Amino acid sequence: AYNIHVNGVLHCRVRYSQLLGLHEQLRKEYGANVVPAFPPKKIFTLTPAEVEQRREQLEKYMQAVRQDQTLGGSETFNSFLRKAQQETQQIPTEEVVLEVLLSNGQKVKVTILTSDQTEDVLEAVASKLDLPDDLVGYFSLFLVRETKDGAFSFVRKLQEFELPYVSVTSLHNPEFRIILRKSYWDSSYDDDVMEHRVGLNLLYAQTVSDIEHGWILVNKEQHRQLKSLQEKVSKKEFIRLAQTLKYYGYLKFDPCVTDFPEKGCHVVVSAGNNELNFQVRLPNEQIKEGSFKVTRMRCWRVTSSVPMSNGPSGSSPSKSEVKLELAFEYLMSKDRLQWVTITSPQAIMLSICLQSMVDELMVKKSGGSIRKMFRRRMNGALRRSDSQQAVKSPPLLDSPDASREPMAKLSSKLTSVSLRGISHSTSANDVGANDFHGNYAFEGIGDEDL
Repeated sequence: AYNIHVNGVLHCRVRYSQLLGLHEQLRKEYGANVVPAFPPKKIFTLTPAEVEQRREQLEKYMQAVRQDQTLGGSETFNSFLRKAQQETQQIPTEEVVLEVLLSNGQKVKVTILTSDQTEDVLEAVASKLDLPDDLVGYFSLFLVRETKDGAFSFVRKLQEFELPYVSVTSLHNPEFRIILRKSYWDSSYDDDVMEHRVGLNLLYAQTVSDIEHGWILVNKEQHRQLKSLQEKVSKKEFIRLAQTLKYYGYLKFDPCVTDFPEKGCHVVVSAGNNELNFQVRLPNEQIKEGSFKVTRMRCWRVTSSVPMSNGPSGSSPSKSEVKLELAFEYLMSKDRLQWVTITSPQAIMLSICLQSMVDELMVKKSGGSIRKMFRRRMNGALRRSDSQQAVKSPPLLDSPDASREPMAKLSSKLTSVSLRGISHSTSANDVGANDFHGNYAFEGIGDEDL
């Protein structure tokens, strides 16, 4: 069996015959000219070298399928991954009660099937809360880790190719929870959400929680005004005031390490307002703050590295030894690009944030609306009106795009994913072209942006 890893976590184990079955089903539905070539069967037992060659071919095949907007967004492909996830974790299909948290710690219990996909669970939660259908797309389910102080550390947004119940249960740790939170960045969309009582309540609960956890900066006078509005239960006015505060609508990440402005600096990164905000502690203990605009990032990538094992042959490194890094190439000035690296266990979530900011910018640029952007599609993909490129949730795998070397198109690739596990990349320079997320929003940058 081959291990398929998603974001550094084992998603499922599949055999060659199962992948061949998927291939044949895709060919039947979409035609032989659309589906990439599949590694051929062999009559005799494979040698170790042939086993490795087949693994590489299968990996390329999976990347090519996922990258294709029709195949990668198809129900055939995504249901294959969901079924394989369920079989690997050996969780039978049955009715269960799943607990989903709201930002204020309130628990919403929904009765679902263990085999229900992310969208089904999201709709079940919305239905339980009486959230109208046209507002469901403004929210997403996130996998979080509850910290000792009751705050949440964000792991990732749950994807269409996974089963939320299986994803959270298979981690065997009560600290991991599923939380409902808004999934857009532009605060002007708050108006749509606030039109409905339940939307307003969810947004209000999230805003109060972000203030309590120090994610939104508040001075004494603002705190007094907010307290007064809270006592009057003036929720809309409370949110309107919060919108004017620093870091409103940002997602704050756990303290980590960056190489900017110099190596080994401790940093707190926040994502929001189409930027990554850095609060850096320099070696002399001085705190400096700066922001990196997503429109000035030419591309980015997530890499994972593991130290060379000194233990017995075949022993795998422990989870704590795996290092995840997000690196982005930034236009510092008119003709100077520089790589900036963040080393954080949340690198994948950071990448998801960057990707969704770009997607939102592109939808706005093409004159699309957020309601339209989030509308449910049968094939799981969303199309931009100005391009044939699909805007997907960050996918499982990707492949290089020959028409745009040296980086892939709007590839939402999250990490060096391989069928055997995490790549042994130790340097920022030894990653192939297919490890990049090309950034469409960068192409429109003009002199006024500089």
